[in-house]
Amino acid sequence: MIRFLGPIRLRTYLFITSLVSIGAILVSLFISYWNMLLNFDQVAWLTAVTLAAGILSLLLHRLMTRPIETALDMISKESERIAEGDFRGELPLIGRTEYRALGMHFNEMSRKLNESFQQLRSSEASRRELIANVSHDLRTPMASIQSFVEALEDDLIEDPATYRRYLDTIRLETRRLSEMINDLFELSRREAGVELERFEPVPYHVDNMLVETLQSHRLQIEAKHIQMKGDVQELLPPVLIMPDQIKRVLSNLLNNAVRHSPVGGNITVRAYQESVGSQWITIEVADEGEGIRPEEQAKVFERFYRTDKSRTRASGGSGLGLAITRSLVELHGGQVGVSSQAGSGSRFWFTIPVYAGSSLQ
Repeated sequence: MIRFLGPIRLRTYLFITSLVSIGAILVSLFISYWNMLLNFDQVAWLTAVTLAAGILSLLLHRLMTRPIETALDMISKESERIAEGDFRGELPLIGRTEYRALGMHFNEMSRKLNESFQQLRSSEASRRELIANVSHDLRTPMASIQSFVEALEDDLIEDPATYRRYLDTIRLETRRLSEMINDLFELSRREAGVELERFEPVPYHVDNMLVETLQSHRLQIEAKHIQMKGDVQELLPPVLIMPDQIKRVLSNLLNNAVRHSPVGGNITVRAYQESVGSQWITIEVADEGEGIRPEEQAKVFERFYRTDKSRTRASGGSGLGLAITRSLVELHGGQVGVSSQAGSGSRFWFTIPVYAGSSLQ
């Protein structure tokens, strides 16, 4: 019958279903009345009562199914809004338990769809920014290398000291370009879940890691006349880490601190255990730079994000260091964060696990 009539509304379908059901019952009752050999008045009376009951049943059926129609109508309208990209609406949680559960699940679906679309939009925006940043960051050292090479090829530099300085600049720009490409490649593989090397942490002493990393940055620190301050808690237990990776984490934070510190400023490196028996060691790097606005602090660990694009580009930052830092810290099960106020410097911190072996405590 449905195929014969074609598409019909649910309300009509339910009414026809009820009518057919009640009609079958009435026909059965009429046949029963006839076969009971009742007189005409009795049959008429029973028929009237039966018809009245049937009509009442239809009215009750209509009344009882109306909430279902209303709920489905609201779902249909809300689905149309979602199809048009509008996720702001919600189904009201009213009616019977099943209607409330359906509305709750529908709203949850709408919320997750909205989150997914927001992530897609954010990813698309990040992709466009990534392309723009990569283009700029690759073009800057390439242009510098090209100009210096052309100057050397044209024999414009006769002073040996200047000639040597040009070669040093070309070498530094080439190294910067290589590091940027390697960082981008490594970060992309880590975000794709590709294991770059087997994760095999070993016990390591925090003070050794700090000294070795600071020594590798001595020239960079001295060039800006920065005063380094260390605050390492006594009797810190060894940590369970991959030393090269955590040194890179600390190196990224130090590079960031030096880059944003004023000439003659102070940088403080701290290492401490929150409480005796804690399973984590916290390492902090605090600078006296320009600071980070609160709305930007949650974004600084995103790849290629810059709080000050022009300043960071001029000073050589690729925007990848903090993203790699977060990836390496999370690989060790730790956390990384920042606290800062604009104009008052920044404090970056991360946690690494304590080695559980009692023989090295």
